[in-house]
Amino acid sequence: MLMKSNKSSLISKVENKFIKKNLPDIQVGDSVEIGVLIQEGNKERVQNAEGVVISKNNAQLNTTITVRKVLQNIGVERVYLIHSPKIVKINIKRRSKVKKAKLYYLRQRCGKATRLKQRFT
Repeated sequence: MLMKSNKSSLISKVENKFIKKNLPDIQVGDSVEIGVLIQEGNKERVQNAEGVVISKNNAQLNTTITVRKVLQNIGVERVYLIHSPKIVKINIKRRSKVKKAKLYYLRQRCGKATRLKQRFT
């Protein structure tokens, strides 16, 4: 037992070096814009991705969010590791009132049925 707690404390010390401190408070239902660093050949550029956060998995350094967007009537979802060095910026455009922790029901909806009520804070 002592050996196991010693390993986990060692792992958490190493992970704390890589955790980003300047991230906004991202919640499920937020409309976010994420700047991702893309490398093409020997050039790097920032590509913005936009969508609604439908799930969040809190796991310290391995915290992920799933962002959903509809492009040309096709739903596209992507999982982002928010503490990754490839993520340059995260901008929250809009917050929404939600009653569930995972918004997977948005997958079956289309058009105006996918709208969420805005939350003003």
